[in-house]
Amino acid sequence: MWWRRRSAPETPPAPVRLAPAQADALLRRTEWTVLRRLDGWLQGDHRSRQRGHGLDLADLREYQPSDDVRHIDWNVTARHGTPHVRVFHEDRDMVVWLLLDRSPSQAFGSGAQRKQELMRDVVLTLARWMGRHGNRVGAVVYEAEGSAPRVLPPRAGREQQLRLLSELERPTASPSGRGTQLATLVQRADALMRGRCSVALVSDFISAPGWERPLGQLGRRHDLLAVRLVDPLERQWPDIGLVTLTDPETGASLQVDTHHPGFRARF
Repeated sequence: MWWRRRSAPETPPAPVRLAPAQADALLRRTEWTVLRRLDGWLQGDHRSRQRGHGLDLADLREYQPSDDVRHIDWNVTARHGTPHVRVFHEDRDMVVWLLLDRSPSQAFGSGAQRKQELMRDVVLTLARWMGRHGNRVGAVVYEAEGSAPRVLPPRAGREQQLRLLSELERPTASPSGRGTQLATLVQRADALMRGRCSVALVSDFISAPGWERPLGQLGRRHDLLAVRLVDPLERQWPDIGLVTLTDPETGASLQVDTHHPGFRARF
């Protein structure tokens, strides 16, 4: 009689715990670099289209009685024979909008973490680092087609981050049968924004077509970042035989043979 010794069960790896200084250093690597001049009302540390006190030279013009004499450019004054002053682009605060796709497909996850949990980590990281120095963070949350996206008006401070966390802890919506229309989220957010803002769209981009054009228009007006959430099982299927797949967006089911190499190649 043949027998095989049963191996001891593997112990799960212990969670990685970082010291506060290590965690801060790790999060600083994800700092968002703003590429465009934005609009704002308060003094901050981001480039603005408004002119005033700052470090980014915008223009030279003739001196007026209300100007600060410390801004006189003496080299240009000597060349033209009349006093000229330097005008700078003013540093202002920044308004951040987070566009969150919390459609039913976000509940999928092949490992220990679902996409909705990954979204929570990404969004809280962005809100923490983009909300520094008085910057205001708002959100537009899309859940299912047929219901209007919820809006969290831009606010600053830790309480706004807690509001975002409360929003992200809500269970995802049930399948509506209509699928996801990402264009609805983008168009709703575009109608809300006043002035130039920083925008982050967090989605798995599993959606009906038609969102590309609205997103392109949004990117021309604002500083835009698109974050795509992907599960490893969405990239490649293992060979596990017959499997019944259910579309989380519509609820439709389909039985497929993952053993077939042609199916795995098409997927």
